[in-house]
Amino acid sequence: MFLRQVEHAAPFLILALQTTHTRGKSRSRKNLIAPIFIWGSWYNRVIEMPNPFNVLKQILNQGVRKVFPSYLGVDIGTTSIKAIEVKPGKQLPAIINYGFLESSGYLSRANQALQTSTLKIFEQEVVELLKIVVREMRPKSTQVIASLAPFATFVTILEFPDMSDAEIGKAMPFEARQYIPLPISEVALDWMKVGEYTDDKGFKHLQILLISVPQEQIKKYQRIFKLAGLNLYALELESLSLVRMTGTDPTPTLIVDIGSRSTNIAFTEKGQLKFNAQSDFAGASLTQALATSLGINPMRAEELKKERGIIGTGPNYELSTIMLPFLDAIINEVKTARFNYEKQFPAARKLERVILSGAGANLLGIEKYVEREIELPVVKAAPFLRFEYPQLIDPLVPELNPVMAVALGLTLREFI
Repeated sequence: MFLRQVEHAAPFLILALQTTHTRGKSRSRKNLIAPIFIWGSWYNRVIEMPNPFNVLKQILNQGVRKVFPSYLGVDIGTTSIKAIEVKPGKQLPAIINYGFLESSGYLSRANQALQTSTLKIFEQEVVELLKIVVREMRPKSTQVIASLAPFATFVTILEFPDMSDAEIGKAMPFEARQYIPLPISEVALDWMKVGEYTDDKGFKHLQILLISVPQEQIKKYQRIFKLAGLNLYALELESLSLVRMTGTDPTPTLIVDIGSRSTNIAFTEKGQLKFNAQSDFAGASLTQALATSLGINPMRAEELKKERGIIGTGPNYELSTIMLPFLDAIINEVKTARFNYEKQFPAARKLERVILSGAGANLLGIEKYVEREIELPVVKAAPFLRFEYPQLIDPLVPELNPVMAVALGLTLREFI
């Protein structure tokens, strides 16, 4: 394993599970798990050796249900791309390949994010990074199930009188028109029942989760994957992927997915998404706070954040005091979302736990701190428990679990 650095290049990191190929004249790397680090710009690099989104699926595949030997789950975040290939296993779905490519250029250049909460996605940059991931992974499948970030969709709760699914389907376009800031002809709509209640007069009301995605956003994703040599088989709201990792567990759960520039907040019960919120306070907020307060390069600040965390003792005390106000900002957003959820669903069972996912879940000390502030038991996401995978990656699984949660949840939809 070796490392060379390209001058004036923005760094990226990719971890890939190499399972089948040989590089040049080197020995076969079958069953070898090797981390691969990539440093470079978009082109220059150096290597160190039940589904509610039927509507979107029909749009992408003309309503034809297909079965493939394996699938790629691809999670395009604000500053990283996570991809994982899964096939049927002996007892559980089996992970056969994965890749994780992260740009750290965004730390020093705000406009280097891959997509933003203003619905802007930088297509060419994403395509080039996807090509790198595909080139290093060499997946057997080209069939992609991709995630849509919460800020790329419109999600809200609507109330209907007690009626059949067919009646709701007919009424939905007219009702949705009042809430969606785009013409109905320009969005893909889907919905699912998430609750019901009886009012003080004895009338039953249905609570419906409405999900709409701009058609232009769908077309962008189709273009991106086509240019990367892949076929976009299905699109799914990332919150649904996160909820899927809980399986049929009936425990009322709050999932907090802390990415680089966005935090996704999802509420689930009995394996069903019930409420969703999003915040622009995220992991990069802590990094920028360190860089500004200590007068250091943002990349060094990111390293310190990952190395020291918020343990808050000894030499780490100062770092913790700098980062905690920004972590508190994320927690306050979670508390606000929890208040809105409990107001929307007053008869729902009380939340019993918090699951942390996303790269932010790997911040040292975050579990205990969030548990104290939210006053609920906190655990890290553990989606690998629902898959078969090579024992050689066991040492990496604790760190990969929260990072790959969305990508794994995407593939799981095809095996349940």
